[in-house]
Amino acid sequence: MSVMTPVLAQSVRESNAQFFATSPSRAEAAAQILGEIARNAGPGLRLGTKEELRTRCEVSVGTFNEALKIAQNRGLVALRPGPGGGIFSQAPSAIVRLGNLFLGLDQDEDTVAEAVHVRNALDVLLMDDAIAYRSDEDLSKLRSEIDLMRMAVRDGRPTDFMKANWHLHAVIANISPNAILRNFYLGLLEVIEQHTLTVQPTREQPLQSYIEYRLNLHERMVDAIEASDQALAQSLVEEHNTENYQN
Repeated sequence: MSVMTPVLAQSVRESNAQFFATSPSRAEAAAQILGEIARNAGPGLRLGTKEELRTRCEVSVGTFNEALKIAQNRGLVALRPGPGGGIFSQAPSAIVRLGNLFLGLDQDEDTVAEAVHVRNALDVLLMDDAIAYRSDEDLSKLRSEIDLMRMAVRDGRPTDFMKANWHLHAVIANISPNAILRNFYLGLLEVIEQHTLTVQPTREQPLQSYIEYRLNLHERMVDAIEASDQALAQSLVEEHNTENYQN
């Protein structure tokens, strides 16, 4: 087992403190620390034993086991038993920033970033069509997707939240009678979703509070569609797309 130098140990403590200060629980903070270790190491590398990484995360055994499960569910690390085993990184090979989230990708960050950028530009056109052509059945579908987003927020499942979010946008797109616009937009959503492995937080805002905010924003967008309030809808789309992606 490697021994940290005093300088490194102090640096680790300071880094950990930032995660603990912005996370809803110590398990979530430790999972984020594991994710950062995995990203810094690169895909497929051995990060250490459970005890070494538990010490690195400065948490109890029970908290670390919970954190390890969270990190495994997010596709960030893998636990391999037996000789030569331990915890290995499964960090995505590419990252694209989307507002106050990072999308962990399997490959081709440029393509996904471009798809996000073009998708955002088309949102206002699709919101106009949704207001003009939505039916009661469409509203029911939109509310169902909002319910799925709400459950993901409640359960602390950010990746599932983003998938439900994209499905909500797909329902909005399908309201449009413009086949070219609709199909092009749905194709962009497919590119984004197919290449996204995980949703990870930045250090600028806690992940849970950010997805709570995004849930509220999308609830207001659906309300605007139901009320046929075009001015409000355009304002909300502008708010929605203010946080453009950054590489």
